[in-house]
Amino acid sequence: MSPARDREFENLDCSAVLADIYLLLDNECDAGARSRLESHVNGCPSCLEHYGVQQQIKALIGRKCGGEHAPEGLRERLRVEIRRSVTIRQTSYRIEPQ
Repeated sequence: MSPARDREFENLDCSAVLADIYLLLDNECDAGARSRLESHVNGCPSCLEHYGVQQQIKALIGRKCGGEHAPEGLRERLRVEIRRSVTIRQTSYRIEPQ
C-alpha cells in the first residue's frame, strides 16, 4: 500500500469504520484492515458502542436462527431448479490445415 493510503487508514473517520463494521464482525477483512478497524473502535467510545450493539444483534440472531436447516425436500427442489437454470456451453475449435 502507498504511504498516502496507509495514512488514510490510520486516520479512519467514524463513518468509514461504521460502514465496515460487519467486515470486522464477520471476519471478512484482511489482518491489516482488521487491525486498523479494531484500533479505531477501541479508541472511539461511539464506534465501540455501535460495534457492541451490532455484535449483540449478530449473537442474538445466531442463537435464535442458528441451526435451522431447510427441509430436505426444499433443498432437493432448489438443486433441481439450479441445475435446470444453469446452461453449460462448450465451445470447440477446430483448426484446419491450410
